[in-house]
Amino acid sequence: MKKNENLFSIGEVAKYQNISKQTLIFYDKVGLFRPAWVDPENGYRYYSASQLDDLDTILIMKQIGFSLQEIKDHMQHYDLDSSLAMLHRQLDVIDQKVAGLRMIRSRVQNRCDQMEAARTHCAPGRPGIELEDAPEQELFCLPVAAPYTMREISIATKQCFAQAAAGALPVFFQCGVVVPLEKIRAGRYTEASLAFLPVERAGRDSRVRRLPAGRRACIYHVGDYLSVGRSYEALLAWCREQKLQVCSDSYEFCINDYLTTHDEREYITKIAFYVKEQA
Repeated sequence: MKKNENLFSIGEVAKYQNISKQTLIFYDKVGLFRPAWVDPENGYRYYSASQLDDLDTILIMKQIGFSLQEIKDHMQHYDLDSSLAMLHRQLDVIDQKVAGLRMIRSRVQNRCDQMEAARTHCAPGRPGIELEDAPEQELFCLPVAAPYTMREISIATKQCFAQAAAGALPVFFQCGVVVPLEKIRAGRYTEASLAFLPVERAGRDSRVRRLPAGRRACIYHVGDYLSVGRSYEALLAWCREQKLQVCSDSYEFCINDYLTTHDEREYITKIAFYVKEQA
């Protein structure tokens, strides 16, 4: 077969379809879309006009989300019925991806909302302490090993992310720790007993702690974690002044951390205790 005016060079096809020549070369190598003729003298690839419809089909199917192998298998032999069945299957795949993206978007939006609220509470002239009516919440928790230093906390947090991902749990893009009240009262503010990730509708899992709805006293600590003691002292003093009894361990939620800033001086940690009015 000799090249003639009814054949298109690889450069022409690439230009018409707005794809690269390297893509066409790759499609040839994997057997998906081979040229009608290859010049034996220089190896140049040429394509017939009838092949351009096949390339349209490939590119449209790729845009829909099919893998190259799926496209190759489909184009071996296809008709109305097989195409309809294939597209219905792909609709299910697309719906799953859309649901996943919506979940991720809601997690990102939640993170933005928390960061914006924290920035407001930490603005100059604001005390950074508040009472909130917290909704019910679920936390995926793993224990922190002794001696409960930053090293052990970091390891437990990494394990939380790994195990939650393995279990496909719907986690928010946030981490935190639980510090026992007795340790706080003893001035050991950084000795967390649990690391956690907030989750949504985790189902039955022994590692999930369900926090009840209730009133919580909160403070936003700004700065590195080792300086968190000053915020605990301020929050406990405020509770005494307001005649509020602290009745839970501390729940620390990382609002601005290594995920969103490289400067530890900008870290923001929300510290929350459940409280009730003193009798």
